[in-house]
Amino acid sequence: MSASELASRVADALTVDREEFQSQAAEEAERLKEEVRDGTFDNTQAIVGLEFELYAVDDRTDALRRVPRSLLDLIGFEKELGLHNAEMQTSPQPLNAYGLQAQLSELQANLSPASERAIQREDIRLVSDGMWTVPPNGETASSYLCDSVEQDGVRIATNMSDSVRYHAMANTDYPAGNRLDAPHVSLEAETVMPESLITSIQPHYQIPHAPDLPEYFRYALRIAGPLLALGVNSPFFPPDLYDDAPDREIVDDAHMEHRVGVFESVLNPADRDARDVANEVAPDEEPAVKVRFPPDFETVDEAIDDVVADHTIVPMEVPTGTRFDDDFAHYRHKHGSYWRWIRPVFDGPTASDANARIEFRPLPGQPTVSDAVAFQAVFAGLLEALPTVEHPVRSLEWETAKENFYAATEDGLRADLEWITVDGTHTTATDEIYGELFELAREGLETHGLTTERARDYVRPLRERVDRRLTPARWKHNYVRQHVDEGVPLAEAIWGMQSQYVQRQSETLIEGSFVDWLK
Repeated sequence: MSASELASRVADALTVDREEFQSQAAEEAERLKEEVRDGTFDNTQAIVGLEFELYAVDDRTDALRRVPRSLLDLIGFEKELGLHNAEMQTSPQPLNAYGLQAQLSELQANLSPASERAIQREDIRLVSDGMWTVPPNGETASSYLCDSVEQDGVRIATNMSDSVRYHAMANTDYPAGNRLDAPHVSLEAETVMPESLITSIQPHYQIPHAPDLPEYFRYALRIAGPLLALGVNSPFFPPDLYDDAPDREIVDDAHMEHRVGVFESVLNPADRDARDVANEVAPDEEPAVKVRFPPDFETVDEAIDDVVADHTIVPMEVPTGTRFDDDFAHYRHKHGSYWRWIRPVFDGPTASDANARIEFRPLPGQPTVSDAVAFQAVFAGLLEALPTVEHPVRSLEWETAKENFYAATEDGLRADLEWITVDGTHTTATDEIYGELFELAREGLETHGLTTERARDYVRPLRERVDRRLTPARWKHNYVRQHVDEGVPLAEAIWGMQSQYVQRQSETLIEGSFVDWLK
C-alpha cells in the first residue's frame, strides 16, 4: 500500500462519528449479554490457545531486520505493529494431554520450516524475546522508532505495518504518550511505534461456563504477579536509548521486565500513571488509562460493560458479514484497543464456536517454544485448580495483587510478593509461594487426564527457574553486569549478551528449554 493510499484510509477512518460508533457498540453489548445468559458462550470443556510473537534479526549480525511482506505470506505468519515483527497463533485445543501436546507440536511444526525459509531466503532469523536491543545495521534505535513522515496532513510511521488502525492512533485527539519512560531512558515520538520494541506470548483459557468468568478472572489477577516474576525477559533497552549516566548505574537500576513500562508509557496519556488507577469499572473522567492492571468483576455484565466504557481511540467503519460475531463488530473493534494486562474475551465466528475466555497478556516472549507452553500449561492448570478448591488467595486484596504485579516487573523472582496459602496463611516466602503454585498447577492438569509425570514435565522448566533463582532476565542481567564490571562498555556488553541469547536460542528454540542454557 502506498503512503498516499494509507494516508487516505487513515483520514477516512478519522471521519467516523464517535458517538454513533459508541452507540452501536453499546447496543451490541446488550445483545452479547443476552447470548451469554442464553448459554451460547458456554463450552463443554476448558480450551487453551496461545499467541506467539517474534522479531527478525540478521542471521549474521543479530541486527534487527524488516521482514518482507512476501516472506510473511510464504511462512504463514501474521504481521504485527513493526515491520520487524511476526506472529503466529495456535488452534484452540481441549485442555488435556493431547491438547497441550498439540499446542507444542503446532508451534514446532510451523516455526521450524518458517525459521528455515527465513534464513534460506533472506538471511533472517526469527527470535523469541521480550525486547530487541540491536537496531538495524546503519541505524539507531531512536531513529528506527521515531522516523515518520507527514502525508496529506496525516502522520505515518515509516517502519510500522500498513494497518490503518495503528497509524490512525497518531492522528487522533487521544493523548497517547508516544514515549518511553524508564530508568535512564527517555524518548519522545510522534507515533506509537516505540511500542514495537516489545514482543510477548499470550496464553488463552476458555471458561466452560461463561457466567463463571468473573470468578476465574479474579484468580487470574492474583496469579499475575507470580507468573510474571517467573517469565521476566527484558532488562535492557537498545544502548543508544540510554541517557548519559554511568554504565554501572544503568545496570543497577534496570528493571527485570521493561516491557510492561514500555506498553504503558507509549499508549497511556503522559500525565497518567497506571499504577495509580483504582479497582473500578466505571470509565475515567480524565483521558483513559488504557493499559493497566484490570479491575475485579462481580458479573459477566460488568466485564462486558467495562469494554464498552473504555475510550475508543479510533472508531472506524466496521465491515460486517454473516459470521456470528459480526453481530458484535463494533464491540469487537473496541475490544481490540482494550489494553488490560489480563482481559476477558467474548468471541467466535459461529454460535457453536462462541466462547468466553481469559487472555493473559503480561508475559514477554520466552527463550524456547517449550518454555512458552510451560507457561500456558501452568496458567491453565492454576485456573482449573484454584476455583475448584475455593482457594483463599481469592480474598487477597486487589491492591496487593496489583502491587505484586508491578513488583514483579522491577525485581522478577527477587520481588517481595504476598500470597495467601491454602490454609489461609499470608506469606512472602518465595519457595512457599511457588511450591504451592506448582502443586496446584499439577493438580489442575491431572484433573484433565494428564499423568502426574506428564504434568510435572510441563511444570519442571518453571520450577527450575525458582530453584536456581534464575529467569531469562536475570541471565541477561548477570551477563551484562559481569562484563561491565570487567570494564566492557555498556553497549558492547548488551550486544554481547544479545549475541549469546540468539546463539543459545538457535540451538534450543524448537526442541529445548531455557534450563538447557544453564547446564
